[in-house]
Amino acid sequence: MLHKKGQSLGGLMNKQTIFSGIQPSGKLHIGNYLGALSNFVALQNSGSYNCFFCLVDYHSISEDYLPQEKKAMTLDLLANFLAAGLDPKKSSILLQSQMPEHTELAWIFNCITPVGELERMTQYKDKSQKQVKNINMGLFDYPVLMAADILAYKATLVPVGVDQKQHLELTNVIARKFNNRFGQFFEEVKPLWTNFPKVMDLKRPDKKMSKSEPNGCIFLDDSPEEIAKKLKQAVTATESGAKSAGEENLMLLLSHFGKADEISHFTQDQTTGKLKYSELKATLAKDISQYFTEFREKKEGFLAKPEYLAEVLGQGAAHARKVASQTLLEVKQKIGLL
Repeated sequence: MLHKKGQSLGGLMNKQTIFSGIQPSGKLHIGNYLGALSNFVALQNSGSYNCFFCLVDYHSISEDYLPQEKKAMTLDLLANFLAAGLDPKKSSILLQSQMPEHTELAWIFNCITPVGELERMTQYKDKSQKQVKNINMGLFDYPVLMAADILAYKATLVPVGVDQKQHLELTNVIARKFNNRFGQFFEEVKPLWTNFPKVMDLKRPDKKMSKSEPNGCIFLDDSPEEIAKKLKQAVTATESGAKSAGEENLMLLLSHFGKADEISHFTQDQTTGKLKYSELKATLAKDISQYFTEFREKKEGFLAKPEYLAEVLGQGAAHARKVASQTLLEVKQKIGLL
């Protein structure tokens, strides 16, 4: 049985609250790990925050997907969370679809959100171009549900990438509109920007690494053989005397996964023009594989215990509901429903 320590409702008032989420829409790659997951773990372990980390599966069904694969994707993402170091005794780990408070609050927010605010969202335009046969209201209304996800816990800090800047701005627009109409209730939400630069596609280093391009992507649970194969095929071509995007991407990965002497060696070779790509790729393959050895073993162990995964989500939902249901109750009172 899982137990939380120091997370009573009274205790929630003593620390700032963090909320962030990831969609269960496919395997996570090293860019997701460096840009989000490792940051979640560091924030949790700092002891400075009340942390809510959500598997936002309602958001994920606004995109094209196969229903028969969704449950497995959700469990895979949860196993990633746990293997990376998120601890259900320290953080609330919850599944969005188990929290009806999110969608109830989203409907209330819909009734104060101007359509024009949603029409200017660039992510809606980008995603609509990618799935032209499935331009649905979920894609359009995504930012309102995201605002509800965050404000249900009165979170004031959101660790997120800069691609979510517009959505966070809208969250604050919604909070201000609610406060102006019904009385002060929500505080301003501030981003905790991920400082890590984008990890680029190994095959197309001018594009961000994405699970939609698996050959240019190193997944967290790739085998050592798969990692070595992908790095061996990584693009490094460059004009004479110029550093290529591919080269810079590999050096970026080395700075996070390599040993100090390796970083020094290859940085010096890069400076003097003696950098050997084959040597760099082989070293990176070894380092990345070793870095995630324990992760892969832990993840496999968690996936072998579906009853434990269900328990994690059950307890996460129970704890989160104490907070979200209180928020929703007070919101309903303020808008005149109770």
